[in-house]
Amino acid sequence: MSYISDTLSNLVNQTAFFNLSVGNYVMIVVACIFLYLAIKKEYEPLLLVPIAFGMLLVNIYPDIILSAEESSGGAAGLLHFFYLLDEWSILPSLIFLGVGAMTDFGPLIANPKSFLMGAAAQLGIYVAYFLAIFLGFNGKAAAAISIIGGADGPTSIFLAGKLGQTSLMGPIAVAAYSYMSLVPIIQPPIMKMFTTEKERKIKMEQLRPVSKLEKILFPIIITAVVCLILPTTAPLVGMLMLGNLFRESGVVKQLTETASNAMMYIVVILLGTSVGATTSAEAFLNWDTIKIVILGLVAFSFGTFGGVMLGKLMCKLSGGKINPLIGSAGVSAVPMAARVSQKVGAEADPTNFLLMHAMGPNVAGVIGTAVAAGTFMAIFGV
Repeated sequence: MSYISDTLSNLVNQTAFFNLSVGNYVMIVVACIFLYLAIKKEYEPLLLVPIAFGMLLVNIYPDIILSAEESSGGAAGLLHFFYLLDEWSILPSLIFLGVGAMTDFGPLIANPKSFLMGAAAQLGIYVAYFLAIFLGFNGKAAAAISIIGGADGPTSIFLAGKLGQTSLMGPIAVAAYSYMSLVPIIQPPIMKMFTTEKERKIKMEQLRPVSKLEKILFPIIITAVVCLILPTTAPLVGMLMLGNLFRESGVVKQLTETASNAMMYIVVILLGTSVGATTSAEAFLNWDTIKIVILGLVAFSFGTFGGVMLGKLMCKLSGGKINPLIGSAGVSAVPMAARVSQKVGAEADPTNFLLMHAMGPNVAGVIGTAVAAGTFMAIFGV
């Protein structure tokens, strides 16, 4: 009889109910909220579903992210191996390869001025960097946090790993991906606040046709120029441009198809679940995380503001030919930010079509965020 009672007692004590803290239950609720937003509200479900489920798993069974040295059983958890791919910068680089294979760089080639708006939208990164230092973070931590302003999850993970800020990688990545998902909510009020209705109604001329030769040469030239100036950007810029070269060369359709579909979705699963798994209650529920979330919002807001304000300046200099709304797409959330520019423009005038014009600053923003990350790595000698 005692054997049966001891066995039942051991089974009961092995359940998660007796091993979780209040913080774990709080994070489980947060994970369920994220799942609700992803499934019911459809806020970037491809990102939020795996992130939220990884968050759910790690707070029910914390050992799933532990290394062999940390685990009491002596064996590493499944998601620890996924996480190593983040830490080694493999998954962020592969994401860039997929983005390059999926994205048409034609609007940026047709309107090189878009580079300026993409650069202006990086304002949020540098504002957040100095604010983070003011709030007590060291230089490397501040740099890793500030990249959230580019609304670029892979680059945030990449830079945090390169600068040795793995302890902050979870909050940084979750904040970056959350703000990417919330682009349609955060950006429109800022865009409307700093533009007039007349400016929002501006119709832009159709972009010039871009030749195939231009599209093939563009990724090669950008890779050579950017990586010669900032060699540390090679993993991100190089993979982005390689994916685009796959797309535009027309001779490797199988590679293009794989990079933009099967590989991309596999990487998103691995990246999302591993990012979510870094949000254990112990790592996530602290003041540093709250600061990071606030800094991320400030960075993203200033990035949107910077792009819109340069768009306004270019509008005046062009005699009213440029709609300043496309400047907000200079953050690197591709193609979400460009769609938001289109949506806000269409609200002012249903016949307005800004999507292709906004894709120029959007692609420029991806390159700009990678360059910002490379600049920080160069500053800190990584």
